[in-house]
Amino acid sequence: MGAPLLLVAILLCGHALTCQCTNDVFQMEKSSCTWKCMTFALVWPGAFCAGLKKPLECIIPDAIQSWTIHGLWPMHETGCCGCWPIFRSDLEGLEPQLSRLWPTLVKSRSNMTFWKDEWNKHGTCAACVEGLNSPTQYFQATLKLRGHFDVDRAFMDASIKPTCNQTYKVADLHAALAPIAGDRFEIQCQKDKNGRELLVQLKITMYKNYTLGCDHKQPGPPAHVQTSWKDSPGHPCPQNSPVYYLPISHEHPQNPCD
Repeated sequence: MGAPLLLVAILLCGHALTCQCTNDVFQMEKSSCTWKCMTFALVWPGAFCAGLKKPLECIIPDAIQSWTIHGLWPMHETGCCGCWPIFRSDLEGLEPQLSRLWPTLVKSRSNMTFWKDEWNKHGTCAACVEGLNSPTQYFQATLKLRGHFDVDRAFMDASIKPTCNQTYKVADLHAALAPIAGDRFEIQCQKDKNGRELLVQLKITMYKNYTLGCDHKQPGPPAHVQTSWKDSPGHPCPQNSPVYYLPISHEHPQNPCD
Protein backbone atom coordinates (compact mmCIF):
# COMPACT_ATOMS: atom_id res chain seq x y z
CA MET A 1 0.00 0.00 0.00
CA GLY A 2 1.21 3.50 -0.74
CA ALA A 3 2.54 5.30 2.33
CA PRO A 4 0.16 8.29 2.04
CA LEU A 5 -2.95 6.08 2.04
CA LEU A 6 -1.65 4.04 4.97
CA LEU A 7 -0.96 7.22 6.92
CA VAL A 8 -4.48 8.48 6.19
CA ALA A 9 -5.93 5.21 7.43
CA ILE A 10 -4.00 5.37 10.70
CA LEU A 11 -4.81 9.03 11.32
CA LEU A 12 -8.49 8.60 10.57
CA CYS A 13 -9.15 5.43 12.50
CA GLY A 14 -7.02 5.46 15.62
CA HIS A 15 -5.60 2.35 17.27
CA ALA A 16 -8.90 0.54 17.86
CA LEU A 17 -10.03 0.66 14.26
CA THR A 18 -6.70 0.78 12.44
CA CYS A 19 -6.87 -2.76 11.08
CA GLN A 20 -10.39 -2.50 9.70
CA CYS A 21 -9.95 0.98 8.32
CA THR A 22 -6.56 0.18 6.84
CA ASN A 23 -8.17 -2.73 5.04
CA ASP A 24 -10.90 -0.40 3.71
CA VAL A 25 -8.28 2.00 2.35
CA PHE A 26 -6.33 -0.94 0.88
CA GLN A 27 -9.45 -2.11 -0.93
CA MET A 28 -10.08 1.44 -2.16
CA GLU A 29 -6.51 1.64 -3.44
CA LYS A 30 -6.84 -1.68 -5.27
CA SER A 31 -10.00 -0.62 -7.06
CA SER A 32 -9.50 3.13 -7.12
CA CYS A 33 -10.03 4.99 -10.34
CA THR A 34 -11.21 2.02 -12.32
CA TRP A 35 -14.02 4.32 -13.40
CA LYS A 36 -13.58 6.30 -16.59
CA CYS A 37 -16.33 8.93 -16.57
CA MET A 38 -18.17 11.03 -14.07
CA THR A 39 -21.56 12.71 -14.19
CA PHE A 40 -22.22 16.26 -13.11
CA ALA A 41 -25.92 16.62 -12.32
CA LEU A 42 -27.91 19.83 -11.95
CA VAL A 43 -31.52 19.93 -10.79
CA TRP A 44 -34.32 22.44 -11.43
CA PRO A 45 -36.09 23.07 -8.08
CA GLY A 46 -39.37 24.15 -9.67
CA ALA A 47 -39.94 20.76 -11.24
CA PHE A 48 -38.35 18.73 -8.47
CA CYS A 49 -40.94 19.86 -5.96
CA ALA A 50 -43.87 19.66 -8.37
CA GLY A 51 -43.05 16.06 -9.24
CA LEU A 52 -42.15 14.80 -5.78
CA LYS A 53 -44.29 11.88 -4.63
CA LYS A 54 -44.44 13.40 -1.17
CA PRO A 55 -44.84 17.08 -2.10
CA LEU A 56 -45.16 18.33 1.48
CA GLU A 57 -41.60 17.10 2.04
CA CYS A 58 -40.26 19.66 -0.43
CA ILE A 59 -38.77 23.03 0.41
CA ILE A 60 -37.10 25.65 -1.77
CA PRO A 61 -35.03 28.10 0.32
CA ASP A 62 -35.82 31.75 -0.38
CA ALA A 63 -32.36 32.42 -1.81
CA ILE A 64 -32.77 29.76 -4.49
CA GLN A 65 -33.68 31.21 -7.89
CA SER A 66 -31.65 29.03 -10.26
CA TRP A 67 -30.50 25.54 -11.15
CA THR A 68 -28.80 23.83 -8.21
CA ILE A 69 -26.26 21.04 -7.90
CA HIS A 70 -27.44 17.50 -7.41
CA GLY A 71 -24.01 15.92 -7.40
CA LEU A 72 -20.73 14.91 -9.03
CA TRP A 73 -20.72 11.14 -9.46
CA PRO A 74 -18.04 8.77 -10.73
CA MET A 75 -20.04 6.47 -12.99
CA HIS A 76 -20.86 2.97 -11.74
CA GLU A 77 -18.96 3.43 -8.47
CA THR A 78 -20.37 4.17 -5.03
CA GLY A 79 -19.31 4.18 -1.39
CA CYS A 80 -15.64 3.48 -2.03
CA CYS A 81 -14.31 4.14 1.48
CA GLY A 82 -16.49 3.87 4.57
CA CYS A 83 -13.79 5.20 6.88
CA TRP A 84 -13.29 8.63 5.34
CA PRO A 85 -15.66 10.91 7.27
CA ILE A 86 -16.57 14.46 6.44
CA PHE A 87 -16.90 17.17 9.10
CA ARG A 88 -18.44 20.62 9.03
CA SER A 89 -14.94 22.06 9.42
CA ASP A 90 -14.09 20.53 6.01
CA LEU A 91 -16.62 22.90 4.46
CA GLU A 92 -15.62 25.98 6.43
CA GLY A 93 -15.70 28.93 4.06
CA LEU A 94 -17.69 26.97 1.46
CA GLU A 95 -20.96 26.68 3.34
CA PRO A 96 -22.52 29.97 2.14
CA GLN A 97 -21.89 28.97 -1.49
CA LEU A 98 -23.03 25.40 -0.90
CA SER A 99 -26.24 26.59 0.76
CA ARG A 100 -27.02 28.71 -2.30
CA LEU A 101 -25.85 26.38 -5.07
CA TRP A 102 -26.10 22.89 -3.52
CA PRO A 103 -29.01 23.03 -1.04
CA THR A 104 -31.23 20.25 0.17
CA LEU A 105 -34.74 20.40 -1.25
CA VAL A 106 -36.17 17.94 1.28
CA LYS A 107 -37.43 19.20 4.65
CA SER A 108 -36.47 16.09 6.57
CA ARG A 109 -32.84 16.26 5.46
CA SER A 110 -30.53 19.11 6.41
CA ASN A 111 -27.95 20.59 4.09
CA MET A 112 -25.14 18.95 6.03
CA THR A 113 -26.82 15.54 5.87
CA PHE A 114 -27.24 15.93 2.11
CA TRP A 115 -23.60 16.90 1.65
CA LYS A 116 -22.43 14.03 3.84
CA ASP A 117 -24.47 11.60 1.76
CA GLU A 118 -22.95 12.93 -1.46
CA TRP A 119 -19.43 12.66 -0.08
CA ASN A 120 -19.91 9.17 1.35
CA LYS A 121 -21.57 7.78 -1.80
CA HIS A 122 -19.68 9.61 -4.52
CA GLY A 123 -16.92 11.82 -3.15
CA THR A 124 -14.99 8.91 -1.68
CA CYS A 125 -14.90 7.34 -5.15
CA ALA A 126 -13.86 10.59 -6.81
CA ALA A 127 -11.09 11.07 -4.25
CA CYS A 128 -8.66 8.92 -6.25
CA VAL A 129 -8.32 11.88 -8.63
CA GLU A 130 -5.95 14.71 -7.80
CA GLY A 131 -7.97 17.82 -7.07
CA LEU A 132 -10.88 15.80 -5.70
CA ASN A 133 -8.92 13.93 -3.05
CA SER A 134 -10.45 15.42 0.10
CA PRO A 135 -13.92 16.58 1.11
CA THR A 136 -12.87 20.22 0.77
CA GLN A 137 -11.40 19.77 -2.70
CA TYR A 138 -14.34 17.65 -3.91
CA PHE A 139 -16.87 20.32 -2.96
CA GLN A 140 -14.67 23.16 -4.23
CA ALA A 141 -14.30 21.48 -7.61
CA THR A 142 -18.03 20.81 -7.88
CA LEU A 143 -18.84 24.43 -7.10
CA LYS A 144 -16.46 25.49 -9.87
CA LEU A 145 -18.29 23.20 -12.30
CA ARG A 146 -21.56 24.89 -11.33
CA GLY A 147 -20.03 28.24 -12.26
CA HIS A 148 -18.90 26.88 -15.62
CA PHE A 149 -22.17 25.18 -16.56
CA ASP A 150 -24.51 28.15 -16.28
CA VAL A 151 -27.77 26.58 -17.43
CA ASP A 152 -29.81 29.63 -16.48
CA ARG A 153 -27.76 31.85 -18.78
CA ALA A 154 -27.78 29.30 -21.62
CA PHE A 155 -31.57 29.10 -21.53
CA MET A 156 -31.98 32.84 -21.19
CA ASP A 157 -29.79 33.40 -24.25
CA ALA A 158 -32.10 31.04 -26.15
CA SER A 159 -35.26 32.82 -24.86
CA ILE A 160 -36.22 29.75 -22.84
CA LYS A 161 -37.79 30.92 -19.61
CA PRO A 162 -39.71 29.23 -16.77
CA THR A 163 -43.44 29.54 -17.40
CA CYS A 164 -46.70 27.84 -16.51
CA ASN A 165 -48.27 28.16 -19.95
CA GLN A 166 -45.64 27.56 -22.62
CA THR A 167 -44.01 24.23 -23.47
CA TYR A 168 -40.69 23.54 -25.16
CA LYS A 169 -39.37 20.94 -27.56
CA VAL A 170 -36.55 18.70 -26.35
CA ALA A 171 -34.60 19.59 -29.49
CA ASP A 172 -34.71 23.28 -28.58
CA LEU A 173 -33.57 22.59 -25.02
CA HIS A 174 -30.74 20.48 -26.36
CA ALA A 175 -29.67 23.16 -28.84
CA ALA A 176 -29.57 25.76 -26.06
CA LEU A 177 -27.37 23.59 -23.82
CA ALA A 178 -24.99 22.16 -26.43
CA PRO A 179 -22.63 25.20 -26.45
CA ILE A 180 -21.83 24.70 -22.75
CA ALA A 181 -22.41 20.95 -22.27
CA GLY A 182 -21.02 19.46 -25.46
CA ASP A 183 -22.77 16.63 -27.25
CA ARG A 184 -23.00 13.98 -24.50
CA PHE A 185 -25.51 15.05 -21.91
CA GLU A 186 -28.98 13.96 -20.87
CA ILE A 187 -31.97 16.20 -20.30
CA GLN A 188 -34.24 14.58 -17.76
CA CYS A 189 -37.92 15.02 -17.01
CA GLN A 190 -40.36 13.71 -14.48
CA LYS A 191 -44.14 13.54 -14.65
CA ASP A 192 -46.36 15.53 -12.34
CA LYS A 193 -49.75 14.41 -11.02
CA ASN A 194 -51.35 15.56 -14.28
CA GLY A 195 -49.03 13.50 -16.44
CA ARG A 196 -47.10 16.47 -17.80
CA GLU A 197 -43.40 16.10 -18.57
CA LEU A 198 -41.48 18.55 -16.37
CA LEU A 199 -37.86 19.54 -17.03
CA VAL A 200 -36.10 18.51 -13.82
CA GLN A 201 -32.46 17.56 -14.32
CA LEU A 202 -29.41 17.89 -16.55
CA LYS A 203 -26.70 15.21 -16.46
CA ILE A 204 -23.38 16.06 -18.11
CA THR A 205 -20.72 13.38 -18.57
CA MET A 206 -17.02 14.13 -18.51
CA TYR A 207 -13.65 12.48 -18.09
CA LYS A 208 -11.61 12.63 -14.88
CA ASN A 209 -9.81 15.69 -16.22
CA TYR A 210 -13.18 17.43 -16.81
CA THR A 211 -13.02 17.05 -20.59
CA LEU A 212 -16.53 16.70 -22.02
CA GLY A 213 -17.75 13.84 -24.16
CA CYS A 214 -17.06 10.78 -22.05
CA ASP A 215 -19.37 7.93 -23.06
CA HIS A 216 -18.56 4.92 -20.91
CA LYS A 217 -21.52 2.56 -20.95
CA GLN A 218 -21.91 -0.22 -18.43
CA PRO A 219 -25.04 -2.20 -17.53
CA GLY A 220 -26.95 -1.78 -14.34
CA PRO A 221 -25.81 1.46 -12.68
CA PRO A 222 -26.84 1.84 -9.04
CA ALA A 223 -30.29 3.37 -8.65
CA HIS A 224 -29.05 6.41 -6.78
CA VAL A 225 -26.77 7.32 -9.68
CA GLN A 226 -29.97 8.27 -11.45
CA THR A 227 -31.06 10.40 -8.50
CA SER A 228 -30.29 10.39 -4.80
CA TRP A 229 -33.85 11.54 -4.12
CA LYS A 230 -35.37 8.12 -4.51
CA ASP A 231 -39.00 9.24 -4.68
CA SER A 232 -38.26 11.79 -7.39
CA PRO A 233 -36.89 9.75 -10.30
CA GLY A 234 -35.79 11.37 -13.51
CA HIS A 235 -36.01 9.86 -16.97
CA PRO A 236 -34.82 11.07 -20.37
CA CYS A 237 -37.31 13.61 -21.66
CA PRO A 238 -39.34 12.01 -24.49
CA GLN A 239 -38.25 13.48 -27.80
CA ASN A 240 -41.78 13.98 -29.10
CA SER A 241 -43.49 15.20 -25.95
CA PRO A 242 -43.93 18.85 -24.96
CA VAL A 243 -41.84 19.75 -21.92
CA TYR A 244 -42.81 22.19 -19.19
CA TYR A 245 -40.17 24.40 -17.59
CA LEU A 246 -42.08 25.45 -14.49
CA PRO A 247 -41.19 28.54 -12.45
CA ILE A 248 -39.92 28.34 -8.88
CA SER A 249 -42.43 29.11 -6.15
CA HIS A 250 -41.09 29.42 -2.62
CA GLU A 251 -44.53 29.69 -1.03
CA HIS A 252 -46.09 26.78 -2.98
CA PRO A 253 -43.14 24.71 -4.26
CA GLN A 254 -45.30 21.70 -5.10
CA ASN A 255 -47.88 23.78 -7.03
CA PRO A 256 -45.97 26.66 -8.61
CA CYS A 257 -48.72 27.47 -11.09
CA ASP A 258 -51.72 27.45 -8.74
